[in-house]
Amino acid sequence: MSEVSEQLTDLVQLMVDQREEVYVDELRDEVGVKLDLTVAEEDLGKVIGRQGRTARALRCLLGARETRRDTEYELEILD
Repeated sequence: MSEVSEQLTDLVQLMVDQREEVYVDELRDEVGVKLDLTVAEEDLGKVIGRQGRTARALRCLLGARETRRDTEYELEILD
Protein backbone atom coordinates (compact mmCIF):
# COMPACT_ATOMS: atom_id res chain seq x y z
CA MET A 1 0.00 0.00 0.00
CA SER A 2 1.41 3.37 -0.97
CA GLU A 3 1.69 6.45 1.20
CA VAL A 4 -1.31 8.05 -0.54
CA SER A 5 -3.49 4.97 0.10
CA GLU A 6 -2.46 4.90 3.76
CA GLN A 7 -3.19 8.59 4.20
CA LEU A 8 -6.58 8.26 2.49
CA THR A 9 -7.41 5.30 4.72
CA ASP A 10 -6.43 7.24 7.85
CA LEU A 11 -8.47 10.27 6.79
CA VAL A 12 -11.61 8.28 5.99
CA GLN A 13 -11.31 6.29 9.23
CA LEU A 14 -11.59 9.58 11.11
CA MET A 15 -14.90 10.31 9.37
CA VAL A 16 -16.72 7.00 9.83
CA ASP A 17 -18.11 4.99 12.75
CA GLN A 18 -16.93 1.55 11.60
CA ARG A 19 -13.22 2.19 11.08
CA GLU A 20 -12.31 -1.45 10.58
CA GLU A 21 -14.53 -1.55 7.47
CA VAL A 22 -12.45 1.01 5.53
CA TYR A 23 -10.48 -0.49 2.63
CA VAL A 24 -8.54 1.17 -0.16
CA ASP A 25 -7.51 -0.87 -3.19
CA GLU A 26 -4.87 0.69 -5.38
CA LEU A 27 -4.65 -0.06 -9.09
CA ARG A 28 -1.74 1.41 -11.04
CA ASP A 29 -1.50 1.79 -14.79
CA GLU A 30 0.47 3.90 -17.26
CA VAL A 31 -1.85 6.89 -16.77
CA GLY A 32 -1.95 7.03 -12.98
CA VAL A 33 -3.43 5.45 -9.89
CA LYS A 34 -7.05 4.44 -9.31
CA LEU A 35 -8.10 4.22 -5.68
CA ASP A 36 -11.20 2.16 -4.89
CA LEU A 37 -12.60 3.11 -1.48
CA THR A 38 -14.91 0.72 0.35
CA VAL A 39 -16.66 1.57 3.63
CA ALA A 40 -19.50 0.04 5.64
CA GLU A 41 -22.93 0.65 4.13
CA GLU A 42 -23.99 2.73 7.15
CA ASP A 43 -21.00 5.06 6.65
CA LEU A 44 -21.40 5.56 2.91
CA GLY A 45 -23.40 8.77 3.38
CA LYS A 46 -20.69 10.25 5.62
CA VAL A 47 -18.02 9.64 3.00
CA ILE A 48 -20.10 10.99 0.12
CA GLY A 49 -21.55 13.92 2.08
CA ARG A 50 -24.41 16.23 1.19
CA GLN A 51 -24.63 16.61 -2.56
CA GLY A 52 -21.25 14.86 -2.83
CA ARG A 53 -19.31 17.62 -1.09
CA THR A 54 -17.17 15.33 1.07
CA ALA A 55 -16.32 13.07 -1.87
CA ARG A 56 -15.46 16.16 -3.92
CA ALA A 57 -13.18 17.39 -1.11
CA LEU A 58 -11.38 14.03 -1.00
CA ARG A 59 -10.86 14.20 -4.75
CA CYS A 60 -9.60 17.77 -4.40
CA LEU A 61 -6.98 16.62 -1.88
CA LEU A 62 -5.88 13.92 -4.30
CA GLY A 63 -5.72 16.56 -7.03
CA ALA A 64 -3.30 18.55 -4.90
CA ARG A 65 -1.13 15.44 -4.66
CA GLU A 66 -1.18 15.13 -8.45
CA THR A 67 0.71 18.37 -8.88
CA ARG A 68 3.32 17.41 -6.28
CA ARG A 69 3.85 13.82 -7.46
CA ASP A 70 3.20 14.23 -11.19
CA THR A 71 0.76 11.30 -11.01
CA GLU A 72 -2.97 11.29 -11.74
CA TYR A 73 -5.23 9.93 -9.01
CA GLU A 74 -8.79 8.76 -9.49
CA LEU A 75 -11.02 8.04 -6.49
CA GLU A 76 -13.99 5.75 -6.79
CA ILE A 77 -16.26 5.16 -3.81
CA LEU A 78 -17.71 1.66 -4.00
CA ASP A 79 -21.01 0.68 -2.41
